[in-house]
Amino acid sequence: MSVVLLIIIIAVVALLAVGAGALLLVRGGRTSSLKAPEAPQAPSPPPTADPTLEIDTDLPAAPPVEIAPETTPPLERPEGTRSRLVRLRERLAGSQGGLGRGLLALLSRDKLDEDTWESIEDLLLTADVGVAPTQQVVDNLRTRLRVGGDEAADPKAVLRDELIKLVDPDMDRRLNVSGEGGHPGVVLVVGVNGAGKTTTVGKIARILVAEDRSVTLGAADTFRAAAVEQLATWAERVGVEVVTGPEGTDPASVAFDAVKHGMESSTDTVIVDTAGRLQNKAGLMDELGKVKRVIEKQTPVTEVLLVLDATTGQNGMIQARVFSEVVDVTGIVLTKLDGSAKGGIVVAVQRELGVPVKLVGLGEGPDDLAPFDAAAFVDALLG
Repeated sequence: MSVVLLIIIIAVVALLAVGAGALLLVRGGRTSSLKAPEAPQAPSPPPTADPTLEIDTDLPAAPPVEIAPETTPPLERPEGTRSRLVRLRERLAGSQGGLGRGLLALLSRDKLDEDTWESIEDLLLTADVGVAPTQQVVDNLRTRLRVGGDEAADPKAVLRDELIKLVDPDMDRRLNVSGEGGHPGVVLVVGVNGAGKTTTVGKIARILVAEDRSVTLGAADTFRAAAVEQLATWAERVGVEVVTGPEGTDPASVAFDAVKHGMESSTDTVIVDTAGRLQNKAGLMDELGKVKRVIEKQTPVTEVLLVLDATTGQNGMIQARVFSEVVDVTGIVLTKLDGSAKGGIVVAVQRELGVPVKLVGLGEGPDDLAPFDAAAFVDALLG
């Protein structure tokens, strides 16, 4: 019995040991810690090439990537003054011929009665020639073409002669872009917003560069960030220097610095762009006068150009009058003198200010600005 009892006791103890081991496994949750460590697996051998695949070894190698060095864009060579003027005459003839053709049609009638002369007056007035100049040219035409007078005269030749006198070919239309005593010439460009001042400054710079003159631009339109950027773009295109200031800087300060730089660098001409302003804002107009006075502390302003939009008609005349009182305008630039403008504005503005139209622009192209020529203008009107 004792032997049997001993065997039973040993069996019970063994069962208890197995149960304790099972409890550790459940609680620990780490089955790997209870297993014998597994032998490390040998790395998989690299895949062998498939003998059925064919590799084309004749493919060209990819070309190397080339990085182009940074280069400065080439400078534009402006069109010469002579060819620019010829092209503008052609464009003017195509767009402004309505007035001349209308006058010629009336003057070529078999009978020049009162109704005809009234129609001629109406046509000239509609073209913004003005009342007094219109009366003058009609009276002269009546005298030269009346019955019993110069009957053999060619109406077109007579009309051409009278219109040229009306535009006044004797006015000095030269741009004063040279200073004295080694100082640069200083051109101050003024006008209302939208007339094309900044574009005109850039185009004048192109004209001067085409004549081999050195130019410095002054971006004194500091209240309009786009104007400064626009002028800087013009300067880069033709290879001239531009003096700028932070947005909102005193315009007179920028103008002063531009002229100072022009003097120190022996520049031929300094062109100063000014902020556009309404002619009925006294404070802004006074500030424009300040710009001119500050510049002249260093050297005289040799030219004050008023930029007028030729399509504004009589409103442009009001602008011209007020600007002339503030800064002593010496010349007019007529922009947008295309099909929508009326050629008579040339006569009217010259009569109003007593100063000549010196430049005329017909389009948005960089070289669409040329010196004004009275005979060429009238020939264009007459087609």
